[in-house]
Amino acid sequence: MGNRASADGEAGEAGAVPDAPEATAAAPPAPGENGGGAAVEDPALRFPDDVPDEVPPDQMSYWQMAKQAYNELVNAIVRPPRAEYDVEHLGPDQFTFCGKMFMRSDFPVLNAKGQSLRCSFWEPQPQERPAARLPCVIYMHGNSSARPECLPQLGLVLGMGCSLLAFDFAGSGLSDGDYVSLGVHERDDLEAVIAWLRQSQRCSGIALWGRSMGAVTAIMHGERDPSIAAMILDSPFSDLQDIADDMLAKGREQGVRIPQFIVAIALRMLRSTVQKTANFSIRDCAPINYLEGCFIPALFCAARSDDFITPSHSERLHAAYPGDKNIILVDGDHNSPRPKFMFDSVGIFLQRYLQVPAGWALQGYERFTNIPPWVSPDEGFGFGYADYNVYERLGLDPQDVELLYTGGLSEERQAEIQANLMSIFGHQAAPDGVPPQGAGGAGGVPRTHTAAGDVREVPEMEGSIATTLEDLQRSSARQLRSMTRALHVDTAGCVEKGDYIDALLGSGRVILLDSEVEQAAAHAAATTAAATANGGSAAALSSGDGGGGGGGSDGGGGSDAAAGDGRGGSAAALS
Repeated sequence: MGNRASADGEAGEAGAVPDAPEATAAAPPAPGENGGGAAVEDPALRFPDDVPDEVPPDQMSYWQMAKQAYNELVNAIVRPPRAEYDVEHLGPDQFTFCGKMFMRSDFPVLNAKGQSLRCSFWEPQPQERPAARLPCVIYMHGNSSARPECLPQLGLVLGMGCSLLAFDFAGSGLSDGDYVSLGVHERDDLEAVIAWLRQSQRCSGIALWGRSMGAVTAIMHGERDPSIAAMILDSPFSDLQDIADDMLAKGREQGVRIPQFIVAIALRMLRSTVQKTANFSIRDCAPINYLEGCFIPALFCAARSDDFITPSHSERLHAAYPGDKNIILVDGDHNSPRPKFMFDSVGIFLQRYLQVPAGWALQGYERFTNIPPWVSPDEGFGFGYADYNVYERLGLDPQDVELLYTGGLSEERQAEIQANLMSIFGHQAAPDGVPPQGAGGAGGVPRTHTAAGDVREVPEMEGSIATTLEDLQRSSARQLRSMTRALHVDTAGCVEKGDYIDALLGSGRVILLDSEVEQAAAHAAATTAAATANGGSAAALSSGDGGGGGGGSDGGGGSDAAAGDGRGGSAAALS
């Protein structure tokens, strides 16, 4: 795929910037400056030094697998794989479509944080414009995708007499920024783009068309901007918590049972990490909470076989939406090309609410469904995963096409997110129809590995919990007893609250997170010393040299330690 440096010459390659207001347009920064180049490594998401990247998954201890899964789940929210592409992926900057000449202009717009958002604006050439100001559709891409995702929609929008503007959200594609926020900050990006568009004096009414994260962004902006004429909302989620619940429900179908209070604690830790890393609360990733007072006409769309953002999300949003609304269910999954009848419905919807004169429509534009407007449909090329001939002629390979034109959240990426969520709770993902395994083991028997590479079987765990020592200490004795029962922790001899905490820390089923690492090490050391003085068999502390727990440096001088329970169970602090 292409490199991001190509953005530096974007405006020059694709024609003049259409009167971009000085207040919001800016030259892109040099690669690596202000997020303009490669993503900056975040120490909060690094692995400890004692977990080499080259360790194969089947040789990781449980705590190593859990930490890796936790970090990857955080990345799935705030730093998913970034779509990289060249300007050539956007097609020609001038082309003929249904007998009329069109052009594309590429330019930057600054958001409120001063980050450069890379934008593209498709419109008729001056001599072809039916009016000085045309209705405009702003297209917003999904997670891990970028503005080329708009190309399957471009023929419909231009053909009915509108212009189209697409842009890369901050943290996506060629725009500045290192993180995404699933709509929370993206709506501010959209606000900046709308401000530029209105100042350009080139548009009349504005409609929003978003897919997945882009649809969520439209909803979250729409509640504060009643001037928007219409919204097309393809596969939005109703609440990020609902996606997690759907994943856990899929786990239950495979026999994975995780107590709800353990899930709640893990999600609380996830909220804390996301807040520290990307400066937003995942509680705000709930577009269903933004519907009150939003009366913009909305057309919802969902795919019947989408098992990542299931149709129930769109159905909940549609049911709660107070404005004019309709909903379409289509065949396919989250990434499937949308059928022609959906494009026909969208065309009728946009013509009505953008008030596009019927006489502006280009003859024969309806044939351009899911193909770029500069490619003739008479050549027999369609759009779909099995038919890439059109795009190969444009210099794209099938992998590029699947990423850029059908949304970046591939089936493989969805499966990874599901597996990471399960791994945090001590369960290893398995192929369809195969019961899930414990961490690292076969046949439901988890395994741990010593520094010498020896493999030891450890008792199967019913579940695990990722939490902090502070959370444990804040819990009541009753809550701690419930936790030990749910995790099947031996509580023989436990009387006081501290006894239950000691039992949990020594069980190998509690993963400590964040800044409580040193406190946990001190607490475990005190427990060991006290038990040894009493003649008991205390849990041995491991430094990562082959014991039941693992320890390591976080790169900043702090030590990670955990208590093993003498049965070979592995627990560790996650820094």
